[in-house]
Amino acid sequence: MLITKKTARRIRLSLLLVAAVCTQAFALHESVPRHRSRRVHRPTRHVRWNPVFRPSRESLLRQNEEINRLDLPRIQDDDQLRELIANQELVPLPETRALRIAPGLVADRRYCRPWTRDFLEDLSQAYYGQFHDQIQVNSAVRTVKVQKKLRRHNRNAAPESGEYASSHLAGITVDIQRRGMTRPQIQWMEEYMMPLKEQGLIEPEEERRQWVFHVAVSGRYADWREQQLFPSNSQDENWGYGGTLESTAFQSSELLQFDSTK
Repeated sequence: MLITKKTARRIRLSLLLVAAVCTQAFALHESVPRHRSRRVHRPTRHVRWNPVFRPSRESLLRQNEEINRLDLPRIQDDDQLRELIANQELVPLPETRALRIAPGLVADRRYCRPWTRDFLEDLSQAYYGQFHDQIQVNSAVRTVKVQKKLRRHNRNAAPESGEYASSHLAGITVDIQRRGMTRPQIQWMEEYMMPLKEQGLIEPEEERRQWVFHVAVSGRYADWREQQLFPSNSQDENWGYGGTLESTAFQSSELLQFDSTK
């Protein structure tokens, strides 16, 4: 069958019309918005921060008074730090089934004073016996150089000098991770440390931004610990088994009455 030019033109025109209609239909189909699930906005839960051991300037003063009483240096740099480690004035943090060290804590800062290590061993063993879980040390000794760097990005960090300087600089202090602990575990920690604080053997703070227990340990802790283990060895009338020390380390007459709130 012969197709005339006129017929061929009509066929081409029909094909173009069909293509145009299909293209328009496809575009309309694609422009239909897809159904999106509605996001439910739940109110943010604010946990009230009401610590037993609230940080304060008075607490920093007591920590520095103990450092001065013990005549300890504020460690300036890595050279001085290595010298104290070599002389065993600083000892390694204990790693046991009851105590772990934060993986990010560098090797040369995993040290503290011997009596601070004693405190950590006692606390971690008691905690493990109660909860069958470890406590974690996030920070221990620091140098002045490290503290200066820390203060550049951490508003919560104490100064590197002066009467309110960080007690980490003397190696008597550790930061114990509080994040991840349950409310009963935090309460247990507070109840464990309260009698020690009342006896002036430790000075704890519950930091808000870092979520740690910052604990400075008195040099008298070692003698107190020995008395608890071997009560018959001590002839000091100021000490009693399970009792309190009359002349405490973290207390002074000027600071007995203070407002601990900021």
